[in-house]
Amino acid sequence: MKTLMIKTHEAWLEMLMAGFMSKTENKQVLFDFSDILFRHFTWLENELIELDESYSYDRDAIPIKVERLSVLLKNIVNRLNEIDLQLLSSPDKELASRIASDLHYMIDVIHNMDDEVITAFNMERKFPGIELTQEATDALTLFLFEETYKEYELIMIYNYLKAHSNDAYMNRIFQILIDESFFHLKSFGDMGAKMGILAVPRIVMKELYQVDDVVQFLKDGIDEELAAKEECKRLSEAVAKDSQELAKFFDFINYQENYHIALMEDALKHFTKDTDVKN
Repeated sequence: MKTLMIKTHEAWLEMLMAGFMSKTENKQVLFDFSDILFRHFTWLENELIELDESYSYDRDAIPIKVERLSVLLKNIVNRLNEIDLQLLSSPDKELASRIASDLHYMIDVIHNMDDEVITAFNMERKFPGIELTQEATDALTLFLFEETYKEYELIMIYNYLKAHSNDAYMNRIFQILIDESFFHLKSFGDMGAKMGILAVPRIVMKELYQVDDVVQFLKDGIDEELAAKEECKRLSEAVAKDSQELAKFFDFINYQENYHIALMEDALKHFTKDTDVKN
């Protein structure tokens, strides 16, 4: 079961990366499939929790640098077929049947996808339709590398906390933060692909999501969100002379962080109050 969850984690990321690379109608289909695979991942994770099995979010490296989409799609199909075979070991036959059915459909659709030339790794660092100065280009490049990982990290952290919590109030907040991080991850990953600097986020250390002190985690999270706001503000200012469109986008992301901070403050109050009651 642990291997099955790991392979599904890898398939989800690989499918997401393929979505970033695509410039055709394939893109939305690949994004939809990656969303489904993430749900599979969380369902398998719940199985491990139900079985009282310890686990982590460690995974193997995911090679994605290809010149044609068909090469990556072939790798994805191979990975999905491998998962399909491993589903035989799942104790939950209804879950295994559901996942297998999804995988068979994905494989069939992928087999019929049109091929594409991939430019997501050409390192040109040019944003389509916008002429950026060297300073703005460097600032945007650094931001995308750092924030793509950060949003993936947050998805994994909030997902782990939600999976191990029976508190409906906290889980509602965790789910909102997961959804928001997915939007940011997809936005930044797509921008990275357009600039030719797409990369798979590095593996998240288990110390970051296997949280012992939730109160301190939330306090640190608020500080990180405040720092993220400043990063968005600086980037908006850096690109404003070259593109009001990009500047407005990063202001938009900046303002979203305000609600994230409010949610985490609410979670902190709720968790602290709940802890006091138990004590």
